[in-house]
Amino acid sequence: MLAQALATPKTLHAHSIEDLRRGVAALAPELFGRALRMSRSSALAEDLVQDTVERALRFENQYRPGTNLKAWVHQILFSVFITKCRRNRRERRALDVLYSDPNAWTAAPAVSEMTALSPPTLRALEAIQPVYREALILVDLQEMTYKDAAEKLGVPVGTVMSRLHRGRRLLAKALEADREASLVQCNMME
Repeated sequence: MLAQALATPKTLHAHSIEDLRRGVAALAPELFGRALRMSRSSALAEDLVQDTVERALRFENQYRPGTNLKAWVHQILFSVFITKCRRNRRERRALDVLYSDPNAWTAAPAVSEMTALSPPTLRALEAIQPVYREALILVDLQEMTYKDAAEKLGVPVGTVMSRLHRGRRLLAKALEADREASLVQCNMME
C-alpha cells in the first residue's frame, strides 16, 4: 500500500472531460478539508466545496488537458472563498447601515451629495479653458446627452464630443499636476 502511494504522482492530470469530472469528484474530500481550514465551519466548508465543484464543472472547457487538475481546482476553491468573504463583508456593511438608519435604502441621496466635487477637482476644473469646462459640466456633471448639450451650447454634436475628449484630458492633467504639487508640499513639511 505504501509503495503504491509513493508511486502515485501527487498531481492529478485530466486528459478528457470525463477524467476532469472524475478527478474533481475524487478531490472533494481534500477540498472539504482545505475549505474547513479556511472557513472554520463545517456548513460553510460544504457550501464552498459545492460551489467549487459547480464552478469547475461549469468552466470545464477552460481547463487545459494535461495540466495539474488539483492545483486548478484548489485555485477555484480559493477564488470562491475570497468571493464569499467579500460578499459577506459588503452585506455586513449594508446591514450596519440599515441597522443604524432603517430608511437608508429608501431615501434617495441629496442632489448636493451626488454632484459635490472635491476641492482639488474644483481647482482642476477651474484651470481648464471655459469651452471645455462647459462641455464637461453639461455632459459629465449634469448628465445631459450629447445632443442636449450641443443644443444648449449652440454647436454640432461632434464639437461637443471633441470638447469632452479634450476637456477630460486637460482635467486629468490638471488633477495630476495638483496631486504632484500636494505631494511636493507634503514632502517639504516632513
